[in-house]
Amino acid sequence: MTTKLSLANLNAIKATAATPAYDRSSLKAGIVHFGVGNFHRAHQAIYLDDLFNSGSDHDWAIVGAGVLPSDEAMRAKLEAQDFLTTVVEQDNDKSSARVTAPMIDYLRPGNAAATIAALSDPAIRIVSLTITEGGYFIDPASGVFNPSHPAIVADSQSPGDPKTVFGLIIAGLKARKDKGIVPFTVMSCDNIPGNGEVTHAAVSGLARLSDPGLAEWIEANVAFPNGMVDRITPATGQREVGIVADVYGIDDNWPVFCEEFKQWVLEDHFPAGRPALEKVGVQFVPDVAPYEHMKIRILNGGHAAIAYPAALLDIHFVHEAMEDKTVCAFLAKLEEDEIIPVIPPVPNTDLNAYFKKVESRLFNPKIADTIPRLAQDGSNRQPKFILPTTADRLRLGEDVIGLALVSALWCRYFAGTTDSGKPITFNDGSADRLHAAAIKAKDDPQAFLALSDIFGDVAQSTLFQKRFAHALRTLWDKGTRATLQLYLDGKLGE
Repeated sequence: MTTKLSLANLNAIKATAATPAYDRSSLKAGIVHFGVGNFHRAHQAIYLDDLFNSGSDHDWAIVGAGVLPSDEAMRAKLEAQDFLTTVVEQDNDKSSARVTAPMIDYLRPGNAAATIAALSDPAIRIVSLTITEGGYFIDPASGVFNPSHPAIVADSQSPGDPKTVFGLIIAGLKARKDKGIVPFTVMSCDNIPGNGEVTHAAVSGLARLSDPGLAEWIEANVAFPNGMVDRITPATGQREVGIVADVYGIDDNWPVFCEEFKQWVLEDHFPAGRPALEKVGVQFVPDVAPYEHMKIRILNGGHAAIAYPAALLDIHFVHEAMEDKTVCAFLAKLEEDEIIPVIPPVPNTDLNAYFKKVESRLFNPKIADTIPRLAQDGSNRQPKFILPTTADRLRLGEDVIGLALVSALWCRYFAGTTDSGKPITFNDGSADRLHAAAIKAKDDPQAFLALSDIFGDVAQSTLFQKRFAHALRTLWDKGTRATLQLYLDGKLGE
């Protein structure tokens, strides 16, 4: 017997899950958030739920927003349960469920007028984003905003009826400027180095195409703080829905599962005000960059490193990849020999100890994070999580045997079959051209490196070309496991 998740049923749900200590009707909107996916509900929304539970800052509730068809699907699921979410936090030796309630509304995607009206409300002082690494209209290789993207061109030609997140943000800012209302702060919560700067470039870059005066006002008045976010949050499927029903007796349309660990480091640059998130564990620092480098290159880079060898070895779950001694050892050697040595120091942090914590998190079987999730969207993730470290090592005159192997594994994966011959299902916006290039690269490794928008200057390095070509030939000739072992034995570069 299950209980439908709703405000009316919270008393009944208390028997199996923690419920809000605050009256949801006491909350007032302060944040519009674009991209109400699993990570947002397991991260930013959790911190706000904790803050509201403490009795503080009830005028910072979330209003959801979105622009994609999937956003409408999520809106409908959440609206049917009063915008509540069941979050299941899972450590290696324990699990617990809580119902969170910091969201009080969700704007219907596609209704630009309603979204712009919400953004122009003086009560909204922060607009936050989790729109994935690929949602910022930046050139993967250079990291520079791409003003020629068709969606950006379309919004620049019809700024009054925007279709992109950034077009909506600009329209909201223009409405506030015209009414003399203080602009909101724009806060990215995506895994992108310098995510505030990247967001700033997208917003001001799009504005400049249609209204240079507004772009100048944005440059002078709108804050875009950088931030580092961290919590492993797998996708939800029927398995997770079933666990919440069977174990906790809650009928939740789309619950969230996540690890117990979470981290959020933010620049304290919020001219319009902010919630007192430091009360619930958010670190406010003058410079987020060291923390970003550490997290993106060690954790996200580690995810990217194990995704493709594990996929080629027909491994489905992340914890199973870590239980594979060859894959686990490959990750450790890559991190310790090539990634960690070129990461700048982080205040009060031992980078090797940080990696050991990451390693233990990846071993967590309860999370049931999947290799297909880690392998998706590599055309956006490789240039952010792997190739910057490769470029740093090349600039320092250091070898890149392991990092070139990661790129070769990605290429081998996009040939379309695992080592056992099973077909691979791709999940990448550039899948067709990656697949075509990977097939050509079997005979001509440079065909994959010719994807200059992804590899950039790294592909021009003769050392990288040599290491990549040798690794790819070895993967085809000897297979994934044998190639990894050659790397572990120090023989892959021979």
